[in-house]
Amino acid sequence: MPTIKSTYLGQLRTQATHLQSGNTLLTDAPTDNNGRGEAFSPTDLVAAALGSCMMTIVGIVAEREGISLEGVTWETTKKMASQPRRIEAIEIRITFPQGHQLSQVQQAKLRNAAQTCPVALSLHPDLRQELTIVFE
Repeated sequence: MPTIKSTYLGQLRTQATHLQSGNTLLTDAPTDNNGRGEAFSPTDLVAAALGSCMMTIVGIVAEREGISLEGVTWETTKKMASQPRRIEAIEIRITFPQGHQLSQVQQAKLRNAAQTCPVALSLHPDLRQELTIVFE
């Protein structure tokens, strides 16, 4: 049974529906690849999935360790290669705001959690994953 049902809407736009929740999302081809760029591109979703997966696993470890993630943010930057056109690198920058007093052991556990999330482990090794965690 599929968990996502998708439809091609025309003009390089798709719609995907998560069947369990009914949530939908649109994708557009990016403007540098004949698209409108009015929604996430499929490669944007890969980058977003990596960041979200990393933070989900970090969240699981943080809850287990009694670490608050309140106010934690992350930024994801995707870099494309041209020959062949593919994702070359994804940069993830996770920022813990001031007030999070974490030991070196706790920091290492959170870094390991991020680096071993299922999406990170599923991506091709040629795709560089550049993780920076900032503890302000």
